[in-house]
Amino acid sequence: MPNLLNEILFIFQRLDWLSVIDIALVTVIFFGILILLRDTQATVLLRGVVFLVILLALLTSFVDLPAFSWLIQTTLPALLLAIPVIFAPEIRRGLERLGRAGTPTLFTPREASMEILQKTMRAIATACTRLSARRHGALIVLQRFDSLKEYISTGVHLDADVTPELLLQIFYPNTPLHDGAVIVSDHRIVAASCVMPLSASGILNRGPERQMGLRHRAALGTSEASDGIVVVVSEETGSISVAQGGKMIRGLDSDRLENMLVAFYRPMPIVRDSINIFGWKIKLPQRNKSEEE
Repeated sequence: MPNLLNEILFIFQRLDWLSVIDIALVTVIFFGILILLRDTQATVLLRGVVFLVILLALLTSFVDLPAFSWLIQTTLPALLLAIPVIFAPEIRRGLERLGRAGTPTLFTPREASMEILQKTMRAIATACTRLSARRHGALIVLQRFDSLKEYISTGVHLDADVTPELLLQIFYPNTPLHDGAVIVSDHRIVAASCVMPLSASGILNRGPERQMGLRHRAALGTSEASDGIVVVVSEETGSISVAQGGKMIRGLDSDRLENMLVAFYRPMPIVRDSINIFGWKIKLPQRNKSEEE
């Protein structure tokens, strides 16, 4: 014990500001990894890996076991190579989130007018309310910045206007297009009966979410794999839910659904005439009313 305390004191004596920055960077990286893996099935696996690494480090440091130490040093590179394979889905999801966070909104395509946006969301809300009253299941995906071409190719191409009557007909039970998702892009129904990814989140393994069906799992999975907004209507209870960013809000009515879709699909921009970068004030170009209309 005295030797251990002396070693700890020796380590603290060698600390300088560069060492503190080094430790802080490593801490931030590990914190980011934990945030990305939160609410996933990999959390339990990561916990076991950390416990095993700590146990092996203690055994090889404080106990003289030459053969065991050689075995650990030999197999450690193979274990490090296995980590990307084991955590491949979580690493991919984390990189997708990082890529979406860096999407430059200044260079996004011109948005539609507020009137068209409200008309589309009102049609979806009306259709979902009627489907909910009839206990007809539905899954509607609203594409935003991330492309959904790989999922559109799995369905039937439509390219039709968004109307409540068309959505009611698509999701009518036992019709050819009722099983799957409808994808809406640029305020038009581009495809129906699309196959969407299921959620791999650990949230579905506990609590009342364990009773979710495939539609809700596909809604949550789509919101995890893209920045799209997903509306799902339960076939058993008629409950209307919205999934976005890996989170789900349940038990919505028509008005709340419409307002939420408008807020999620087109967040209110922060109007600024200039930005401050490292003390330099840069004026932003302003669009006139004719350009906005």
